[in-house]
Amino acid sequence: MPDSTITVLGECVADAFTRHDAAGAPLVLDVHPGGGPANTAVALARLGTPTRFLGRISTDAFGELFRQRLTTSGVDVTGCIEAPEPSTLAIAGLDGEGQAVYSFYAEGTADWQWTGQELEAASEPTGACVHTGSLALARDPGGPRIEEFLERSRAHATVCIDPNVRPRSVPPTVYRGKILRWCALADIIRLSEDDLAHLAPDQSQAPVFDRWHAAGARLIVLTRGAHGAVASLDGRRVIIPGIPVEVVDTVGAGDAFTAGLLHHLDANGHLGGRLQSLAVEDLDAACAFAVRVAAATCAVRGAQPPWAYELDDSAVAAPAVRRPRGAT
Repeated sequence: MPDSTITVLGECVADAFTRHDAAGAPLVLDVHPGGGPANTAVALARLGTPTRFLGRISTDAFGELFRQRLTTSGVDVTGCIEAPEPSTLAIAGLDGEGQAVYSFYAEGTADWQWTGQELEAASEPTGACVHTGSLALARDPGGPRIEEFLERSRAHATVCIDPNVRPRSVPPTVYRGKILRWCALADIIRLSEDDLAHLAPDQSQAPVFDRWHAAGARLIVLTRGAHGAVASLDGRRVIIPGIPVEVVDTVGAGDAFTAGLLHHLDANGHLGGRLQSLAVEDLDAACAFAVRVAAATCAVRGAQPPWAYELDDSAVAAPAVRRPRGAT
């Protein structure tokens, strides 16, 4: 029986939302477990996909918060490293549209300190897909070692990367210098409109996508907030509309979209290789499902992706019985 597990590799971040109740009152930090890759792992597991998380999780108080969230959501954390370094902290504020703006406290923290030996030990098994990205892939010293891990994983797993550009932590020029290499490693690139603006400023979408396809990425999916998403499979474009939702905040929405996309592709047997069996109509259905998962996340406060039972029947487009790898 093929292994349908999805391995997610990356950071856990303590998201501290600020609250100032009154003049002269102390600033209150309301801390929630976050981090793009960890959010994606949680969302995948809640949807019912077997999910393995690889992270360097600190032994501090925040680290315990991360582990509790992952395990209670059903994520396998047995491959995680117990790290002596402190956890990464992000101070988050919300703008008028519910978008989070982060300031990162990340120097010398646990998430970026991967050694080659640690990742070599974690290489097997990776399952049908490996998803990574965000700061863990962009920062040294761990980023280049994660790239080596992806190179090894490609032999038997689909690779998905979310650049998740964080300009306050890593200059956008660093991401621009790496994106073509990531496209050569990845089968799927999932990014937001903000990411695209940082990666290819003042450039039209179509030629950017064509350049990334030429570098190796077969599937590029651009999320557009309330306007849904645009997907490009080897240059064949699909436009997926958004769905109406009363937005509480957008924290974790992009990560939830990625989880919905990978969950649907996995359940329909498209992961485990170079997306050979994926047709445009399959992609359209997968992205429509992902939009619903992201919308459900926007309807609640914080990065709280839905459980499968919380989605109505029309949203659960993935079949109850998984199809074999590569089936059409």
